[in-house]
Amino acid sequence: MIIKVVPVLAVAGVLAASGVARATTPGEPVPRVMAALGDSISSGYNSCGFFISCRSRSWSSGRNAAVDSHYGRLAALGPGLAPKNYAVPGSTSADLLGQVRKAVAARADYVTVLIGAQDACTASERQMTPVAVYRQRLEQALNELRAGVPGVRVLIASIPDVHRLWRVAKDQAVARGVWRVGRICPSMLARPTSTAKADVLRRTHVRERVIDYNREAAEVCAARLWCRTDRGAVFSYPFTLKQVSRWDYFHPNVAGQKVLAELTFGNGFTWADPR
Repeated sequence: MIIKVVPVLAVAGVLAASGVARATTPGEPVPRVMAALGDSISSGYNSCGFFISCRSRSWSSGRNAAVDSHYGRLAALGPGLAPKNYAVPGSTSADLLGQVRKAVAARADYVTVLIGAQDACTASERQMTPVAVYRQRLEQALNELRAGVPGVRVLIASIPDVHRLWRVAKDQAVARGVWRVGRICPSMLARPTSTAKADVLRRTHVRERVIDYNREAAEVCAARLWCRTDRGAVFSYPFTLKQVSRWDYFHPNVAGQKVLAELTFGNGFTWADPR
């Protein structure tokens, strides 16, 4: 129990610290262009159809009113906001720099980043991205983004707790079947009902890797005054199956995307209302 609790407490401290500057910073002006970067979660994958990206339902840049996305909330504060979504299903931290370059080309002055689930959701535990590599890729991407758009503001959302996904859905026969046939996040979801020591340790190691990624992202962000995190809100949120897509029992549905928008917007920047 101590082994499991200490990493969570440690990353929680770092994530909370990364929000200190936010508390003393006056409201930021509403952006003109925003961009969503990341993987399938930010592309709205499986939130409106069968194995497709539903970008209108994205927690970040989606236009669908049911989600109440960052775009929708910011558009209510200032007219003329242009939303871009460069998130691609299956993306890992290795793909972030390419997405950043698209955001720079679009002159995005507000960028959301949610990346890392696919760095941990690999075919096997051994194939997960090393923590140091994840951090280096994130730092490189953020540095290039800032160099390309000097006034940019960045919100980094914490990676969801995929171990909780296993816990809330492992007793559902349909979920287990979909995970197996679709080979969804095998590092965590393979042999979901097994209580063998090797499988229990494997799941624990994957969860710890996600915690490590979130800690590194929080530290990288805390070193940059123009960056905020959600202070671990997404990782800590006790989501239920009602917020998970029944297409794959993995991605957030519309209700899940709405929760992501609420958690991240409420724990990110304070924006100035120009009216």
